[in-house]
Amino acid sequence: MDIDKIVSELTLPEKASLLIGGDFWHTAAIERLGVPAIMMSDGPHGMRTQLSQGDHVGTGGSEPATCFPTASNLHAAWDPELNRRVGAALAAEADALGVAVVLGPGVNIKRSPLCGRNFEYISEDPYLAGVLGAAMVEGVQSGGIGTSVKHFAANNQETDRLRVNAIVDERTLREIYLPAFERVVKTAQPWTVMCSYNTLNGVRVSENHWLLTEVLRDEWGFEGLVVSDWGAVGDRPAAVAAGLDLEMPPAKGLSDAAVVAAVESGDLPIEAVDACVRRVLELVERGGHVRRQPDSIDLDAHHALAREAAAQGIVLLKNAQVGGEPVLPLRPDARVAVIGEFARTTRFQGGGSSQVNATRVESALDAFADAYPDVDFAPGFLLDGPDDGLLDEAVAAARNADVAVVFLGLTDAEESEGFDRSHMELPAHQLALLYAVVRANPATVVVLSNGSAVTMRPWDADPAAVVEAWLGGQAVGGAVVDVLTGKVNPAGRLCETLPLRLEDSPAYGNFPGDSGSVRYGEGLLVGYRGFDYASKEVAYPFGYGLSYTTFELGGLSVEPSGSAASGDLAVSVGVDVTNVGERAGAEVVQVYVADPEASVLRPKRELRGFAKVFLEPGETRRVEVTLDQRAFSFWSALTRTWVVEGGDFVIEVGPHSRDLQLTETIAVDAPRVAAPIDFNSTAQEWAADAEAMAILRRHCGVPDDVEPGLFADADLMTLIGNFPLERLASAFEIEPSYEHVSAALAEVQAVRGA
Repeated sequence: MDIDKIVSELTLPEKASLLIGGDFWHTAAIERLGVPAIMMSDGPHGMRTQLSQGDHVGTGGSEPATCFPTASNLHAAWDPELNRRVGAALAAEADALGVAVVLGPGVNIKRSPLCGRNFEYISEDPYLAGVLGAAMVEGVQSGGIGTSVKHFAANNQETDRLRVNAIVDERTLREIYLPAFERVVKTAQPWTVMCSYNTLNGVRVSENHWLLTEVLRDEWGFEGLVVSDWGAVGDRPAAVAAGLDLEMPPAKGLSDAAVVAAVESGDLPIEAVDACVRRVLELVERGGHVRRQPDSIDLDAHHALAREAAAQGIVLLKNAQVGGEPVLPLRPDARVAVIGEFARTTRFQGGGSSQVNATRVESALDAFADAYPDVDFAPGFLLDGPDDGLLDEAVAAARNADVAVVFLGLTDAEESEGFDRSHMELPAHQLALLYAVVRANPATVVVLSNGSAVTMRPWDADPAAVVEAWLGGQAVGGAVVDVLTGKVNPAGRLCETLPLRLEDSPAYGNFPGDSGSVRYGEGLLVGYRGFDYASKEVAYPFGYGLSYTTFELGGLSVEPSGSAASGDLAVSVGVDVTNVGERAGAEVVQVYVADPEASVLRPKRELRGFAKVFLEPGETRRVEVTLDQRAFSFWSALTRTWVVEGGDFVIEVGPHSRDLQLTETIAVDAPRVAAPIDFNSTAQEWAADAEAMAILRRHCGVPDDVEPGLFADADLMTLIGNFPLERLASAFEIEPSYEHVSAALAEVQAVRGA
């Protein structure tokens, strides 16, 4: 495709039509110039491909496809390579279904456990979300299919999501809500980035030039296309000017006409239109090879991969002893009672636009029947409420079994795209069943089916084991049984903190906002950052997960290289991991960085690296994790850049955020971070700036070892040192004189190019 030639031959109305898409799922075609249409489709965890109109919001009219684990489960594996494999399988299915761009992954931060769409998002931690999101993009795009990283940005709730004004300070944006997108863009160059619905600090994201052009393209080097979320565009000419290339779905006759009118009136430069048109054509050229061939998919292999992935993402939260042995894994000869409707009616995905028309669904009950032919099943409750007869039946089954496995969870009515939850509790009738079963049989195992965090206390004290299966895709039933029976040793780790109660969540009181706005008042202290900073007890910490074997960490080494001044600071962290148990298994080594000497508020620790290692019994392996300069940096509100402060940093290594067994402190040399000296700088800020003070002393005519006027009086500096020096000199007539301060300020700014 000769893009330059096509652009030169397109009429203005044709250009405008290319920028709004052809229909709900396709770009616009320009047949006279040989420009084909390509198809996009929802697909964070499976293809929701609607060849006809369908219902656009659910599975109605969707082609059958493998439903892989949702983000809540898949990413709990902490396994980038697994993400790449699942991504490659998604690409194969997209290609077979004629889809050129998969609309995913979602890397928005799990700011609150109440967000209805948390099942589609990776983590409360931006580093983890970025690494795993990039791996998913790499996997999909390795198959010649594009991705659309979403929802960019500060779109962390469903309440009023199309309009809400997210009020977020720049440092919080830079350190929490943008880094995952930044890492994905810089690491994997997704074909597209999807802008979110919301407003950000008073500017609609689809019209936000700072976000879509200055940050995304100019700073991060994004080379692809920006597409709107479906229905996110209000003012199409303003969106074009901001750098939003493609509006979906098309508001035909409205958005295209507005673009034409804006160009003709001179309000919208044709150069801005052409830039967007070029990016649309580049995307079409990239995806033009895709041809529908549905029979090319190996659905059996993909189902097997879905089962493997789901098992890896299951998190074992508790495994107490009953009769002197851990209740899990289940003995092959055990009499097992399977209890709970979720064992039969599998909840394997979330509600809303990501729903997949699964090729098959494997229930836990069916998988149990294969492993234990005499398994006893009792539904225990109805999905929409209690049933006393079913409860009594379940208690009887539990009493006659060696082990009772109780399946609890949330329904689509309780969590879904489109609304946020109002609480974190499991349904009361399910907990009543659990308590009754435990009284009948203390060897009770709970298996959870939920996309978002639920409150665990006090009920998790009663069962012997708790297994978090999340929403694990169409094969999650078999995956659960694989883990319970020990066929798979659980290796999942929590991507989000499970709090004791909702009120402990750092965003509590600031979520979901009201009156059209939501204030991110907790700032940087999201997830474990907030819990750790406030020293709050949690039910299960970030990064936590048990195994059927035991690991030991030792031999920590920390080797810095490069320098902060040159921008190539790096720290190599090495640790020996030994499987001291009797089963093969996987450990996730997590590396955190703490900056105890920071001059600004910083979290107590932040995840900056991790590595997953599989070990046979008795095996030891050396794990190496490299931390780059960003691992030690914060976004300075003073300089509006990433900076490293010189001083001591603590490297902490362990199996989760609250079990950091190995630590080492390193000294980092870095240029001093100082507030720029201007007319509003305080006396204390002058005093902290050696270069500025040297200039001031010279203008005051005092030696380098003499503090002029105010600066020599410690008591006075304590009292009024936080006043702007220029104001002290002019209004209060305090030495140094106004003339001296003015002259020194002019020289400082001249030297620094201010």
